[in-house]
Amino acid sequence: MIALAMLVAVLLDLALGEPRRLHPLVLFGRLATFNEHALYGDGRFKGIAAWCASVLPPVLLTWLIAHFLVMYSPWACSAFGALLLYLAIGYRSLAEHARPVAQALYDGDLHAARAAVSRIVSRDTGALDETQVAAAATESVLENGADAVFAALFWFALLGAPGVVLYRLSNTLDAMWGYRTPRYENFGWAAARIDDVLNFIPARLTAAAYALCGDASRAWRCWRKQAPAWDSPNAGPVMAAGAGALRVRLGGPAPYHGVMEERPRLGEGEPASAASIQAALLLVSRGLVLWLLVALLWALAGQGGTHA
Repeated sequence: MIALAMLVAVLLDLALGEPRRLHPLVLFGRLATFNEHALYGDGRFKGIAAWCASVLPPVLLTWLIAHFLVMYSPWACSAFGALLLYLAIGYRSLAEHARPVAQALYDGDLHAARAAVSRIVSRDTGALDETQVAAAATESVLENGADAVFAALFWFALLGAPGVVLYRLSNTLDAMWGYRTPRYENFGWAAARIDDVLNFIPARLTAAAYALCGDASRAWRCWRKQAPAWDSPNAGPVMAAGAGALRVRLGGPAPYHGVMEERPRLGEGEPASAASIQAALLLVSRGLVLWLLVALLWALAGQGGTHA
């Protein structure tokens, strides 16, 4: 039933997209903000306490509901899991944010392309040229494909509804607190490290899926040679393999908060363009189909073993 719930969740996401009102993550954000105000202090222990107070109650509640439903009806439990997984993944949202960037570049409207890409990346976009805008959007698609799609599927497959809630809430806290700033250097340490741990295996499975769904030999080579130089232990493999699979050049210097940061080069081939954004979305789509097929085959193999 795990594979069926995964398929249903993906189809719901494709059909409905993210809820426009009362998204559970909005409510969770309010809870996390309350806990931050109540528990904030310049120390790692305070951050750990705030993380536990924010994440563990929803995960426990999810486990209790799933435990009750599975005794009542396995189908009801699967439906509950599919609903939570749908709320946790964001493939359609990813596409809806990236396509306007590509379209603006196709139209030759650099101003609109900069405005569109500013909604999905944290770097300064006002002075980016066409290639830099396209590179930023392509990188965002590849990295968020791992975070917003594949990691959620992985934790759902491994631990069911509580697993996907644990992952999505941890990932949200990393986005809120996981910054190397004076306020969050210590307080956000736990949120950042826990997110790194939860993404470690999914990121590498995502990189492998990108390689299998694109230029495999180039993806493996870029992953092996370029990923270790990237600051993030999880974004490095994902973006290096993705860039190699797409035969595109990414990475390099990028402006953040008025400062040009030197970043390693990623990938090989042509400079980023509107076409590479579209190709990155297609690569994520192919990887998603691959993951669903693997889940289905795994489920069928398990049923065969049970009957035997």
